[in-house]
Amino acid sequence: MINRTVRFRTPTVLVSLYKSIVRPHLENCSVIWSPHYTKDKVLLERVQHRFTGMFDDLKELPYEDRLRKLGLWSLEEQRNRADLIEIYKMIKGLSTVPWFHFFYQSENTVTRSHNWKLVKKASHLDTRLYFFSQRSVSRWNKLMQKEVNAPSMNSFKNFLEQRRRRQMYFFMD
Repeated sequence: MINRTVRFRTPTVLVSLYKSIVRPHLENCSVIWSPHYTKDKVLLERVQHRFTGMFDDLKELPYEDRLRKLGLWSLEEQRNRADLIEIYKMIKGLSTVPWFHFFYQSENTVTRSHNWKLVKKASHLDTRLYFFSQRSVSRWNKLMQKEVNAPSMNSFKNFLEQRRRRQMYFFMD
């Protein structure tokens, strides 16, 4: 629809339209429902792949380079980032759901990176491995103390952005 109806086709206009119209549908409830099958991830990512191919000067570039030039994250990175933000909200009391419904705090006093290490609950079924409480703990535990103790939500998001620049594939599975 964006391709057919918009005549003024600068990248900034098209990206802001994409972020406001299309991406919310792709990220709807991503913390609750996050696809774990590769075929489902590819199907969702194909929408953004098609959008980045709309630019004539970027068509010949690989998908990752197109994302970088447009300032976009892949949808998988967005979902994993949303998981970390949701954990941050729970721990800081900004969410209506308390963190102890999903996680256990590590009782180990020797923590390498921060004092909010979480422990996964035991799961006997393979399907449980892909729940929010299981898939996001490892990534959360890799964060540093200053990231976890961020004074505000925006500063936490800025720390995640800096982490992505330093460690390009931190948000990828």
